[in-house]
Amino acid sequence: MTDYGHPLEFGVFLPPGAEDFATTLRLAKTADVLGLELVSIQDHPYNAANLDTWTSLSVIAASTTNVRVFPNVANLPLRPPAVLARAAASLDVISGGRVELGLGAGAFWDAIAAMGGPRRTAPESVEALEEAIAVIRALWTPGRGIRLQGKHYSLDGVRPGPIPKHDIGIWLGAYKKRMLQLTGRKADGWLPSSPYAPPQELSAMNAVIDEAANEAGRAPADIRRLYNITPELNAEQLAEVALNDGMSGFVLMVNTDDELRTFAEEVAPAVREMVQKERGSKLWDESTRPKGPAPEAGAVYTASGRAMGRQLVGVHNHLRDELNKVRSIVKQVADGVIQAGEARSEINAMTMRQNNWAMGAYCESYCRLVTIHHTLEDTSLYPQLRRGDPRLGPVLDRLTEEHQVIHHVLERLDAALVAPVAEPHRITEVQGAVDLLAETLLSHLSYEEGELVEPMARIPYHH
Repeated sequence: MTDYGHPLEFGVFLPPGAEDFATTLRLAKTADVLGLELVSIQDHPYNAANLDTWTSLSVIAASTTNVRVFPNVANLPLRPPAVLARAAASLDVISGGRVELGLGAGAFWDAIAAMGGPRRTAPESVEALEEAIAVIRALWTPGRGIRLQGKHYSLDGVRPGPIPKHDIGIWLGAYKKRMLQLTGRKADGWLPSSPYAPPQELSAMNAVIDEAANEAGRAPADIRRLYNITPELNAEQLAEVALNDGMSGFVLMVNTDDELRTFAEEVAPAVREMVQKERGSKLWDESTRPKGPAPEAGAVYTASGRAMGRQLVGVHNHLRDELNKVRSIVKQVADGVIQAGEARSEINAMTMRQNNWAMGAYCESYCRLVTIHHTLEDTSLYPQLRRGDPRLGPVLDRLTEEHQVIHHVLERLDAALVAPVAEPHRITEVQGAVDLLAETLLSHLSYEEGELVEPMARIPYHH
């Protein structure tokens, strides 16, 4: 069982047929209004019955407000990576950071060759894809002229840019071992389709990705798992693959308005509720927490060390107070009580939207505060305590692991905050995310104080 803890996202996989783009665009707009996060279009440039994917995605991005758009997946042999990088970055800038990049090694080689593309063997296609990822990322990174020499793709002094508005994810459509290993080494996400990777096969594929990630010095949780699905998969099945196989993005292959509405209004909320409930009960097992060494007789405690312990508790108490404020703000929104600050003194038609916006800004700053605090501990306090008393190693390792869990909980809260702006009734999802944050953070703070205040009083600490 593997749940990588990523926030859940839901989207659609739309047909690109040239004969009825009006339907495709209408479905994309509906997905946006219903609060889905993702809209994608397949990319088969050799199919004359299809519209061009990037042109279609540009129109969709211009016609929507919240959804992120991406090719599902871009056909690399017919899209040179340097040009693809600039196209994706350009649309990301224009859309305000709403583009991701699904990327494939290529298939249907006769059709590709008929359009003047290369004909590659399976190993060559994986090799070319790995080179393409390096090219794309280099062109998205500020700097001087880039020089990369590859067998399939090279750069010879080209300047990077435009720089994307946000960190675009590179999600690979992968099924075979070489592609899965490349996903673990280099990709930001894995994007299989259920007809080719049914739920019962996900575990074995994930194992290949995870092993490759570990060998590359990455954490398996660094790779997001998305899943193109058919309407036959129900909410219970999706919750199961989220909790057991780590899939956190579900993209429905949709053709009708009814399918889309059922997915957005019934299936997605049910999956979120089931996963949230289960995650809340198993993020960690407090009984497995290691204990630090008992205080030694004759240990010397310094005034400065005791002050450091009090400072740690003071910071924790500040986080506790701020958490209570976040919970209060969320409750006020859920209860329909408007409190957008002293500057807002009366209710108007935009009150709920304003209050959600204020809540989102507040929660965002709180999430940032928690992350900064944990980063300072991981990079400064913990190394000095480890050097001062190596017996604290297991405790410090566990605390660092819990920081990572809380980081993912904060990501879930951040993702949950988006939905109520368009759909006020989804405030319940924010309440669930805040409750989960409270459960994990308060438990963690108490554990940290219990294990570290005493050694901080006897181990010299230097800022």
